[in-house]
Amino acid sequence: MFYLRPQRPPAPAPTPEWPELFGQLARSARDYRLQRYYRAGAVEGDRPLGEVPFVALDVETTGLDLRRDAIVSIGLVPFDLKRIRVRESAHWILNPHKPLAEESVVIHGITHSAVQEAPDLLLVLDELLCALAGKVVVVHHRAIERGFLDRALRARLNEGIRFPVVDTMDLEARLHRRKPLGLWARLRGQRPVSIRLADSRGRYHLPHYQPHHALTDALATAELLQAQILHHYGADTPLRAVWR
Repeated sequence: MFYLRPQRPPAPAPTPEWPELFGQLARSARDYRLQRYYRAGAVEGDRPLGEVPFVALDVETTGLDLRRDAIVSIGLVPFDLKRIRVRESAHWILNPHKPLAEESVVIHGITHSAVQEAPDLLLVLDELLCALAGKVVVVHHRAIERGFLDRALRARLNEGIRFPVVDTMDLEARLHRRKPLGLWARLRGQRPVSIRLADSRGRYHLPHYQPHHALTDALATAELLQAQILHHYGADTPLRAVWR
């Protein structure tokens, strides 16, 4: 009998120098909407968190497979560490141009008739990019928002999108999953601390919201980041400490 040493997760890719990268992307982008988005620039990594304009973003999809699934709704809420601008929030239901699986309808509550009457992402893209321009996007699990938006634009424009994010799930993982559980902990039935949105909010005594509505989840993510920074960072912490 032999013991396998637990494998460490791969190291995260280095964070780009976003202002420089946006300058490059502004010159290379072909679509005028993407050009305008990149020309608005990216916030510098040395900017204190208390001075950063954020926008919380959430997407609901037909599933989690980037190759087969598509976006059915987008919600966004602009905010900073002092205020959440609910009146400036936005929510779109979109046509994914593919059938909705029964299980996804149960999760997000968006019906077949709703998406059939909804616009394509391309028709709201200008408004979406204007709302994101000049802000740092905040998400809970960046692979979803980044991945699905990039793939959706590649399908429509033949070019994707890149943007910096603060991932509230990643921040929780840094706090609660620094080390993998050992063998004896697993044998005793211990499980890793949940870093799902609702469970993460519960640790900061934030109120429970009904999940899987893009606008509500965006609001929940904005509140969670405010709590995380209050408890573990500070308004003077540089943005580069938390973004990806």
